[in-house]
Parts: sequence; C-alpha cells; structure tokens
Amino acid sequence: MTRLKTNTLTALPATVRRPAYDRSRLTPGIVHLGLGAFARAHLCEYTEDALEREFGAWGVTGASLQRPDQRDRLAPQDGLYTLLKRAPAGPELRLIGCLGEVLVAPENPATLIARMASPDTRIVSLTVTEKGYCHDPATGRLKADHPGIVHDLANPLSPRSAVGLIVAALKARRAAGLGPFTALSCDNLPHNGGVLRGLVRDFAALSDDGLAQWIEAEGAFPATMVDRIVPATTQADIAEVAGLIGLEDAAPVIGEPFRQWAIQDVFAAGRPAWERVGAQMVSEVAPFEFMKLRMLNGAHSSLAYLGYLAGHETVAEASGDAVFARFLEGLWAEIIPTVPAPQGVMLGDYGQALLARFRNPAIRHRTWQIAMDGSQKLPQRLLGTIRDRLKAGAPIDHLALGVAAWMAYVAGTDEKGAPIDVRDPLAATFAEKSLAAGRNAEALSRSLLGIEAIFGTDLPREPRFTRAVETHLAALFDKGAKATVAGVAS
Repeated sequence: MTRLKTNTLTALPATVRRPAYDRSRLTPGIVHLGLGAFARAHLCEYTEDALEREFGAWGVTGASLQRPDQRDRLAPQDGLYTLLKRAPAGPELRLIGCLGEVLVAPENPATLIARMASPDTRIVSLTVTEKGYCHDPATGRLKADHPGIVHDLANPLSPRSAVGLIVAALKARRAAGLGPFTALSCDNLPHNGGVLRGLVRDFAALSDDGLAQWIEAEGAFPATMVDRIVPATTQADIAEVAGLIGLEDAAPVIGEPFRQWAIQDVFAAGRPAWERVGAQMVSEVAPFEFMKLRMLNGAHSSLAYLGYLAGHETVAEASGDAVFARFLEGLWAEIIPTVPAPQGVMLGDYGQALLARFRNPAIRHRTWQIAMDGSQKLPQRLLGTIRDRLKAGAPIDHLALGVAAWMAYVAGTDEKGAPIDVRDPLAATFAEKSLAAGRNAEALSRSLLGIEAIFGTDLPREPRFTRAVETHLAALFDKGAKATVAGVAS
C-alpha cells in the first residue's frame, strides 16, 4: 500500500478532512517535548484549527526524549498523520499538517537545544507525564538526586530531562540577548505551570543563580487544563485507518470527539489564536483543573484498577457495567462536595457527561493504560479528596475502595492468577512488598501505606482511612472486584 506523504494526498477520499492552508508556507514556532499520542490529538489539532482560522508562524517541531520510534514513523510521511475521532455515530477522519520535523533528543541534544533557543521558537510545550518532571509529587519540588537531574547538572550541553533541556535552551537565549520562550505544560498535574516554573528555576539555581533570577523575572509558565480521551494506538487501529484512507499511515492517533483546553493567558512572545477554535483563555485555570483532576482523573484511576481486576479491558466495558456505573455515581457523590464549581458549571451535570464519555463504545481506552504510574497519580487524583473528606468527617467508602484496588493491582497478580504488567517508577518496590506480604490484606496495606512519597505521614496514622482500605483490600482478595464493588455501590 502507498505510504501517506505530501505527494500522495490526492489519493485521499473526500471523507478525510485535509489542511486548509498551504503547508509549504508553514514555519516552526512551537517545539513540543514528548511527542506522544495525546499531544498529537490535542495540542496539534487545536493548532491545526488555529492555523486554518488565522495563519501564522506556528508550525510544530516535535521532540522525542527517549526513543526514535516516533521520528521513524513520521519522517517518511513528512510529519503528516491521521487523527481518527471515534464518535458513537461513526468515525471522523482528519489529516493533521502542522507538525514538521521530529527530533530525537538522545541522538543530538545540541540540535534540539538550538531549535528551542532559536528566535523563531516562541513556545516550548511539553507532555512528558508526571514522572518526566523529575520532582517529588508530594511537594512539587525538584528532586536534585534524581538520576536524570544528576546527569544533566554534570552534562549541561547534553541534558536528558525536559527540565534540563528547557534550562539549557533558556540559558542559550539569554546569552544571545533573546527573551525567554513560553514554557507550556500540558500534563495532568496540579498547578502544572507553577510547578514547571519552580522546577526550571530551581534547576537553574543549582548552577547559575543569575539565570534563575532571569527566568523567575522574565519567564512565562501558563497553567493549563487539558482533556481528551486518547487511547494508545494499536495495530488494529493502524489497519483500520489504512482501510479508511486508502494509504498506509504508520502514526495515526485515536481520540474521542470531546476536547477541552483551559489556558492561563500569560505568554512571553505571542501564541496561536487558540481562543478562536474552542480553547478557554482564562486568568485562573485552577477551578477547571481541580474539577477535572478530582472528578475525571480520580474516577478514571479508580475505574481502571477495579475494571482491570474484574476483567474489563476498556473503560467503556467497565462503565457500561451497571454495577460499576453505580460505583461511579457514589464516588462522584463523595468527590463533589470537595470541588468548588467553576463559573457556569453544574458538577452533577459534569459527572453525567463524564459517564457518557466513558461509555462511548467507539473508544477503546484500556484500563491497563490508565493504571500506569499510579504512584505518581494517586496523591493528586484520590488522596487529596480523601484528606478533605476526613477533615469534614464525611464518608470515604468509595474513595478508599479506589485506593484498595490500586493496592490489589500493584500486588501484581489478577483474579485469575495471571501476572499483571505493572508499569510504575516504584514497580520494583511494589513487587518486593507484595512478595513479603502475599495476599494478606493487613500486611500488604500496611506495607504500601508506609511509602511516604505516596501517602505522606498523616494518612497512615488515620484509622478511618487505614481500616477502610484494609477492609476493601481483603474483600478484593476474597470476593473479587465486581462483588466488592457491588457491596459498596448497593
């Protein structure tokens, strides 16, 4: 089959939406670190829309921070790829054209730093996941002893981490008499803009206090809230896209029709006209971020662990089960009192909209994918809500079951006795603790609750929390996930 690229676009069927601008006039203005599926389905589509509405120098240069896979898929296609939006009524196909070159940082970090330091670059955005920030999630501070940070401080011209790359590029811009670019975090972590600002400043201060002061005074680090379900692309998806467009596309991305992007409107050197294509440019992102973090992300994680344990491969399968749907409604009933509603939002309606999105049968968002990196996610997605509920003297039954399900999951064996591929920075620690505790709920829960980086020092001393988690974990081991959920959701 012929490969998708610029000179094969005439073979596309009319059902595929194509760039409504001249790609040959496109010049780069954004460098994106961590060019995964989410960025290509979210930031790139918003930018594509903005270019069609108001053309400008906002082409995107992508950068992979670890492997060359993405470059090797996209370079033969001139950066072009298909966005397949899975709607209940049928697929919607769109060709994204704003992505130009794709760099691989480990192969030549100097080239990437030069691109970021170029006067043409006005925004450096990133989606590197929570663990890519090399920080302590509990405090938001830079982990100076993180292997990536240690390497970057010793090798400032060939950094590996996103923070190290940003600081190296900002240093080069300052030396050249240029102002800073805007560093735009698009990752799901609380106060992402402020966190990134602190990490970049702290890293710079470890070697150059003047640079740190310049970054603090001149830098722009907007907070953002991003939302779109983007499942991992499978070989079946690639085959489906090829059948729909009549060309081989090695790098399609899959997404739901819904998307949301709230952005703090603080930019150092301009931005695309994202507000004209649906982005919410606001002075304060926190209310939207907080609502999404607790209601969507907290429910997603809880459903992922429980659903996986019960044998549900996808979110749609799990939420389509009436027992799990009742659990979600009970979970949101515990979460909503802790969430100040953003202006114009009814939180109950938001919860029902989330359930409808979760149940979209066209989206195969794997529970295993959402379950990754739980040690980085739990503090923000569930534990903060639990602390607020405990302080208010309110029940935490559904929330505690989400934590217990995480424990059963990271113990590494499913309900049929098969091993679970636990992907987490602390996976080795979990395996060691699970081996020592076995399926003894009391021993395992106490051991995992002792991980201060996740649970702090307060929650392990709170009997209302520890008893609830231990009780649910014992039920999960004894009765299985579905029966345990039914008992809580009844």
